[in-house]
Amino acid sequence: MPAVVKIGPGPDGVIVTEVAVPEVLPGLAAVRVTATGLCGTDVHVAHDEYGYEAPVVMGHEITGTVIEVGGEADADWLGRPVACETYFSTCETCRWCRAGRRNLCPQRRSLGSYEHGGFAEIVVLPVLNLHELPQWLDPLEGVLAEPLACVTQCLLDPPVVQAGDRVLVTGPGAMGQLAAQVAGALGAAVTVSGLDRDARRLEVAGRFGATTTTSPLIDGSFDVVLECSGSEAAAEVALAAVARGGRYVQIGIFGRPVTVPIDQILFKELTVTSGFASTATSWRRALRMIEAKQVTLGPLVTGQVPLEDVHAALEAVERGDGLKTVVVPGRHDGLVSTSA
Repeated sequence: MPAVVKIGPGPDGVIVTEVAVPEVLPGLAAVRVTATGLCGTDVHVAHDEYGYEAPVVMGHEITGTVIEVGGEADADWLGRPVACETYFSTCETCRWCRAGRRNLCPQRRSLGSYEHGGFAEIVVLPVLNLHELPQWLDPLEGVLAEPLACVTQCLLDPPVVQAGDRVLVTGPGAMGQLAAQVAGALGAAVTVSGLDRDARRLEVAGRFGATTTTSPLIDGSFDVVLECSGSEAAAEVALAAVARGGRYVQIGIFGRPVTVPIDQILFKELTVTSGFASTATSWRRALRMIEAKQVTLGPLVTGQVPLEDVHAALEAVERGDGLKTVVVPGRHDGLVSTSA
């Protein structure tokens, strides 16, 4: 089957080529991919700024339908629409796995970086990774379940946003939009900050009730700042914007060493937290928010591309075009792209 494969260093090491469909052994399931979201992490993998093991099929924000299972015990999954956790395997015995924090396992092997991911027609992964999606959910919106689980990991485990908080979100990309919606659902007054070029993205955030701005906010009045851009400049603004005794949450990935005024953490007595990927708990929270319609996903999907256009799509992500572009392998009648 055709797939987008990272075969070597740099963006030129990302190619579309044929790969074999993996065998569906007991405990595994084959998912016919409906779509896989393009994530900033995919850009980091392309530029060797995030760990990977070549050759590997890229893509980890996967949604699709289960078409085969490796054992009769899992037959109930057949035909179900699913989103997929990103871990193919963890050791299950280290102190982090045993505490339910498989995301921190030193031996974790994730889809799209160390095991074949979703930029292909079929992905094979453990049944343990599957999460059933509501039948009413649009076929493309399921790709946002995985980034939403990452956001709930950052904001809810442990909880960092409470009703009445003033919350600043830096970076109006897909992660920033999801973070703003989750914070709003928790009762916070949310402001989303971006650059002049982010006008259309900020318009989307405004539709969901956030105040938006392109002016640096350095007044130190926000109870919580959620840094979602992975930008050094945005992190500096976020540290200036957070109030004394406030909370700083790093959600975006920088992908390289950065210089920020870390003394602000000391001077303001800030609580600094983050969340790496997701856990079973954060997935449960994310799916409950989807089912309760506490988040709106459709307007965040702003385009779709076939496998062969992935290079142009990765460049668009780097430029900040749109919100969430999805890679759609093969033919899927009825799928349409939306625009912000």
